[in-house]
Amino acid sequence: MTSILDDGLKDARVLVTGAAGGIGAAVTDAFTAAGASVVATDLGPLPETLEPVTALVADLRIPSRCEGLVADTVDALGGIDVVAHMAGTLRRRNDLTDVTEEDWDVQHDVNLKASFFLLRAAAEQMKRQGTGGRLVAAASQGWWSGGYGGSAVYASTKGGLVSLCRGLARTYGPSAVTVNTVAPGAVDTPMLTRDLADETLESIIAATPLGRLGEPREVAAAVLFLASARASFVTGATLNVSGGWLAY
Repeated sequence: MTSILDDGLKDARVLVTGAAGGIGAAVTDAFTAAGASVVATDLGPLPETLEPVTALVADLRIPSRCEGLVADTVDALGGIDVVAHMAGTLRRRNDLTDVTEEDWDVQHDVNLKASFFLLRAAAEQMKRQGTGGRLVAAASQGWWSGGYGGSAVYASTKGGLVSLCRGLARTYGPSAVTVNTVAPGAVDTPMLTRDLADETLESIIAATPLGRLGEPREVAAAVLFLASARASFVTGATLNVSGGWLAY
């Protein structure tokens, strides 16, 4: 029996998407620090600081590339035990009337469509392996609160992602595959701060009971928990990592 003090991540075979981003990079570092073997991927080259990992470039908007990425991970690591799906995109607009059809399509393709094809492919591989696994995807506090102004489309993709992962949890639970999401609030990353007015950022911090922005490593800690042996009876859940901005 695994000890409650053993996270079970040493030598785990892990795929991290969105690894060039602030949260994705922190998640990659956290898994390597835990002793896991990691394949890290993003749309472009990864930072050199993410060594030692196996780095792959993948456009997850293409469903066949999602399936290929799982196959590439299996080839590189001999199997797959964990997927930390952190890839996502936000098209922030000043007003909802500024949102274009392209804005809609890009965010739904990256945040929702790619999530389905990638997580399904990984779950099917875990099912074939017969040893179960962990799928963890990055949602957002917006899945619950809704998006402000021009970010309503982004929030809709994250609401869809939460619902999708609940369905996957029900489907793959009999194969011992758990499926969960993390919902970060205001975390100090380029995605949050890019094109964000100072007064808006100050109002966000003021609305957060802990009175500060979160750090990527704090989201990474939540991801590692859901990927670990300590979360063996947690599935279909959304872990709120918002500093109290949301309370549920």
